[in-house]
Amino acid sequence: MSLEAPVSGNLRKMRTRLDKVAHYSLPLDDVLVDMNARIGETIELSFSGIINCIACGRETKKSFGQGFCYPCFRNSPEASECIIRPELCRAHEGEARDMEWAEKYCLVEQIVYLARSSAIKVGITRASQMPTRWIDQGATDAIVFARVPNRYTAGLVEVAMKEHLTDRTNWQRMLKNEVIDADLVETKASLVDTLDADLRQYIDTDDSVCSINYPVEHYPEKVKSVGFDKLPKIEGRLAGIKGQYLIFDDNRVLNIRKHNGYRITVS
Repeated sequence: MSLEAPVSGNLRKMRTRLDKVAHYSLPLDDVLVDMNARIGETIELSFSGIINCIACGRETKKSFGQGFCYPCFRNSPEASECIIRPELCRAHEGEARDMEWAEKYCLVEQIVYLARSSAIKVGITRASQMPTRWIDQGATDAIVFARVPNRYTAGLVEVAMKEHLTDRTNWQRMLKNEVIDADLVETKASLVDTLDADLRQYIDTDDSVCSINYPVEHYPEKVKSVGFDKLPKIEGRLAGIKGQYLIFDDNRVLNIRKHNGYRITVS
């Protein structure tokens, strides 16, 4: 939507779709702001001082785990330990903070993927989250490594791959567009035989590579992270968007996902 008038609401991570380039919309409550259309313009984001939990909606003085109040961080299924360490998931055994939630998110087809950025990383996501997950991480391209029936099995494959690959994105190098020169198809082929036989059955035979271009005029030479906890107002010319970061033309970057639940005004 146009920003002829300021728009206020609680931040959530930017919604994405893949056209010729990654396209970003910024959710502020029920309003979606077209951020690709703002590139090259000066924008202002002002924090009201109010943070609402993304799970229960209650006001919280401090955000935990990218958007939760402390009780929800401790008890919400979205903040379960298996979100970070999927090999700890026990939903397939009937054990979860919320089995109804687990049936929708843990006991469905999961993808183990390889993504290329500053390094080749391994990660997992639900099949329905491709290519959103790859865009959120700022991957230059990605390939499906394995398709598995649940989050626990995906975790087993990921743990095995972590002996050979990282499972983290170097966000500063990603934002500077420092991309490793590597072939994902060759990398996938070289890793298949490192899996135990019971996991090799899940290897995906499709070697299609998804390439992603980002709406960036120019990348920062040095990265300076800014946030609303220290700066209630962030203003500048928007030079691009990559991952879940707004990139300003003076090397500053703002991690939108880190500020889930913060109530802001965009103008």
